[in-house]
Amino acid sequence: MKVFLTSSPFLPDTEGPRFNPANGLVEGLKEALPPFPRVLCVASSPDRHDLTCRYGNDIPRALAFEGIDVGGFQVLTNRTREDAKWMIDHSDFLVLHGGHVPTQNAFFREIGLRDLLADYDGVVMGISAGTMNAADRVYMQPEEEGESSPEFVRWADGLGLSQINVLPHYQNVKDDIVDGLRLFEDITYPDSFGHTFFALPDGSFVYVEDGKETIFGESYRIRDGILEQMTVNGQCRLLSEPE
Repeated sequence: MKVFLTSSPFLPDTEGPRFNPANGLVEGLKEALPPFPRVLCVASSPDRHDLTCRYGNDIPRALAFEGIDVGGFQVLTNRTREDAKWMIDHSDFLVLHGGHVPTQNAFFREIGLRDLLADYDGVVMGISAGTMNAADRVYMQPEEEGESSPEFVRWADGLGLSQINVLPHYQNVKDDIVDGLRLFEDITYPDSFGHTFFALPDGSFVYVEDGKETIFGESYRIRDGILEQMTVNGQCRLLSEPE
């Protein structure tokens, strides 16, 4: 399995969906994907089949712009969950959508997605929440009203596709306020004691293959309440070696 964990894979403000070529994402996808890949988009809001289809269609359109025509396109929502194993087994490119992390995490656990992906031999791309839920142990960073409460469950089992915790859209959310608290300084930094988070702006991504995890593009590490820049655009850094 080859895994691309993105903040957002798309360029902003384009007439149609276009993959961001910064830091080698497009080249990496072209190398990893087979001819005419069969695309399966997995919902973040499992009851919003229409939303998943609409956003999911951005993937084939962005692939086509790069000269990659898809061999099929499906979406996995509550409507199609009974066929989840067949759909996964008959896909080459599985895309984990962005959205509300706890909602998506619950859906993944309900359908047993972690087990269904155990022997998957295709390419996986996470987008935002999908990237966060790809972790072995997911940090569910508060984002909605009420989620700064100590009662809000911030850790859950994920898909086990990565051993690291990514915080996406850093350029947009670093100054966010949740329940009157600063998202990073008052919530995430304290949560980082005993943990490590990697904050990625859009255009950066983590590539995982054979147990090796490499960050491409601008990134920041948050550990024990301290933020430090790891890489800049155009750089890559190996984070882990397989055991």
